[in-house]
Amino acid sequence: MAVLYDTNHKLRERAATCLADDFKHNAIETAQETFYNKRGALVRAVPEWQDLRACAAAIREQVTQNLDYYVAEFVRNAQAQGARVHLAPTGEDALCAVLDIFEEHNAASCVKSKSMMTEEIGLNETLEEASIKVVETDCAENILQTAGDRPSHIVVPALHHNRDAIAEIYRSKGYTGSNVPEEITHFLRSYLRTEFLTADIGIRGCNFAVAETGSVTLVTNEGNGRMVDTCPPVQIVFVGIDRIVPTLESLDVMMALLPRSAVGAKITTYFSVDQGARRTDELDGPATVHYIVMDNGRSSLLGTDFQPMLRCIRCGACLNICPVYRHITGHGYGSIYPGPMGVVMTCCLEGYDNVDSLPMACTLCAACDDDCPMEVPLHSLIRKHRIQKVQQGKASKAEAPLFATVSAVLSDSTAYRMVMPAGRFGMKALARSGVVGKSIEATREKRKLDVVIPAGGVLSDNTTWVPILKNWTSCRNMDLMAPQLFRDWFYETHDTCACGCACDGEHGESGEHGVRGEDGSAVGDTVAAGTPQDIAEAAAAIARRAAGSIGAVLQNVTPQEGGQK
Repeated sequence: MAVLYDTNHKLRERAATCLADDFKHNAIETAQETFYNKRGALVRAVPEWQDLRACAAAIREQVTQNLDYYVAEFVRNAQAQGARVHLAPTGEDALCAVLDIFEEHNAASCVKSKSMMTEEIGLNETLEEASIKVVETDCAENILQTAGDRPSHIVVPALHHNRDAIAEIYRSKGYTGSNVPEEITHFLRSYLRTEFLTADIGIRGCNFAVAETGSVTLVTNEGNGRMVDTCPPVQIVFVGIDRIVPTLESLDVMMALLPRSAVGAKITTYFSVDQGARRTDELDGPATVHYIVMDNGRSSLLGTDFQPMLRCIRCGACLNICPVYRHITGHGYGSIYPGPMGVVMTCCLEGYDNVDSLPMACTLCAACDDDCPMEVPLHSLIRKHRIQKVQQGKASKAEAPLFATVSAVLSDSTAYRMVMPAGRFGMKALARSGVVGKSIEATREKRKLDVVIPAGGVLSDNTTWVPILKNWTSCRNMDLMAPQLFRDWFYETHDTCACGCACDGEHGESGEHGVRGEDGSAVGDTVAAGTPQDIAEAAAAIARRAAGSIGAVLQNVTPQEGGQK
């Protein structure tokens, strides 16, 4: 399996390398803004967008819950259309099937259109090891193949290369022109035309497979897909079991969502629906078609918390809104599947032993959930990966004792009060005042913000040698702890404790709050004990006292000039 392509470096190392690449940041930022704005305009023009999302999610979920039935139906109807179907439970099975096909047809060369499933199983490397010539014909994929590089986006994989770099990449193939995109494209077209016409086999992926007709679809903005689909005499189509839709009507729903979500377009330049091999009365198309229906770990998600991931249609919308992807770019993930969907899918396919701290590459902001056309709860699934990784003992060895200590301190008021002064003293000793950290300086320069250093100073980039703390202060300033706890201040200035109860600051051993009524008499022993009536009266008393305390605080607030009280 070739989902992970960089296992020699940890997530932090990959992220640090990508963070230092300004061009990648600018390219990703520009692409995200462009896709986001174009998608937003089209979504607003479709009043029933949320209904479409719900309908599509229901269709995909219905297929997932009956996956065996729909796979069997697709295979049966595809064979009826003349296609030869190969079932591949694993990536290795798929590779063996491809090699058998090449041997059967005595083939020595192939042209490929963009396919994430072939990337997933490392097909190109396997064919090249067998001395088979492989030519990627998608413009971006050909750039990456020529450069020996990896994709940084699932829709626009060469996003991290600019026109100057691309022109230099093609010098090795004899390109002598300028960095003008049209000129580079004309060169690539003239080079690929010969490959299309002489290749023994064409290999392509499948955006959707229609169960009721045995059809496969191809969605692309370049003409290379149809050339791969038409010119070679033999064609191999990779079909993931999670690519199946029930009917042509359901395909219509998917196509209303996919182009808008992927590139902010109503429809792509090319949309093909193919059924089997060339008929006797047809002039073009392959004489023999092989469908490789591949599982490769997808069925293992059935019945688990991660089953919703099988609804994903690989549109890339989650990447185009993700703040983490924006900064560490696609190569920071070390996987052919970057972004939120990549975190979920990579962990599912590769397991926690191989992914390092990949589930942590997420802020859990849930913006991806809002933009996902299939309503996949991506941020919840990423959080679930974090939980399972800890439960299985795959997390950092230092985390367990660290969080156990933090839990003990935060759950014990005495320990908490003892630790806070020490923490306050330590922060003050490390504080820097009168200067601004590098990261804040950069932020001010970029966003024109005035940075005000508090009188007591801040923890800045001078503390990057402190374990754990350095992960924050290496990129932002941290204010010092307040000189007094809020609970202490509140108790000194009010006749109730900070919780709003009238216990005069005296709490039980387990932290329960003794409560008095308005006349000062006890109302139940504690909030946590007593009859239901006692508890209800105690809760009401707390609410009244809290409301009175808040009112008193507001009465003491002096409004600024021109402001409201």
